Amino acid sequence: MTRNVITFSKNVFLPLTTVCRNRCEYCCFRTPVTEHCIMQPVKAEHTLACGAGLGCTEALFTFGERPEEEPGFERWITQAGYDNILQYCHALCEKSIDAGLLPHTNAGVMTFEELEYLKPVNASMGLMLETTADIPAHRNSPGKIPEIRIEMIENAGRLQIPFTTGLLLGIGETMQDREESLIVIRDLHKRYGHIQEVIIQNFCPKPGTPMSGRQEIRFDEMCAVIRMARDILQEDVAVQVAPNLADAASLIPCGVNDLGGISPLTIDYVNPGHPWPQEDELRRSAGNYILGERLCIYPQFIEKGWFSHELEPLINQLVKHLSGQETVS
Repeated sequence: MTRNVITFSKNVFLPLTTVCRNRCEYCCFRTPVTEHCIMQPVKAEHTLACGAGLGCTEALFTFGERPEEEPGFERWITQAGYDNILQYCHALCEKSIDAGLLPHTNAGVMTFEELEYLKPVNASMGLMLETTADIPAHRNSPGKIPEIRIEMIENAGRLQIPFTTGLLLGIGETMQDREESLIVIRDLHKRYGHIQEVIIQNFCPKPGTPMSGRQEIRFDEMCAVIRMARDILQEDVAVQVAPNLADAASLIPCGVNDLGGISPLTIDYVNPGHPWPQEDELRRSAGNYILGERLCIYPQFIEKGWFSHELEPLINQLVKHLSGQETVS
């Protein structure tokens, strides 16, 4: 991977529901079931159209994990015309492709069959490993059991899904836990070759959550984890930080070569108090590095043909848009 290029993508963020079975002690995304707990199709399609008009190439579909396990949710998803949230997501992924945006879904823990169901309409998918440690912040979150998350990441590899994962720093794990988490990701990529980027994300305390008073990770500690990630992970795996949560300009010299997705239209619903920087700000953060826009499926996976026939025309179109030449045959 070219070291003098810092990449990013332009996206729209669509939180299809904030209902979630997990109760992570640092999360402000989750909300109770109400009649407004589902993003309505009209709003979703409007967001996709506006995003395409602003030059976005990615639709990031994120929602609470297994919301059907929360009492009352099924009523509202049925009223929206779908049997479950994954069926709704699949339908919107198709709308996204029609609008000219490549879908990337982060739905929490899914089974092999569920991943297989969403694969044809997603250019890439993701699940944060967060940590391999058993921590108090996850005590009421059945989807945060490390073995369950590792199994899903492995299943994505079996299905040849270009995949994003990462660590969440400062939620109760140790430096040894971080090293172990990175080794697990490295070994999964060695076996399946499907990890395209690893996010090193710093925990940011949210008002009203049980961890609102916890201190954020120090810069030197975060830099050390980024260096560790660069040492442990393979050369073809990007190391990413979120430029709305951390000082990207200071962290790039530690080994960062990707700044994730930014949006000219939608907020970061998981971290609503942290606005996205825009492209000119990213360029300043990149300093002497070249800032390059990418798709949510990395070039090596395009070259391998890890995408469906349904996605091929749009990938061709967007590759031409970004680079001026066609790389998919």
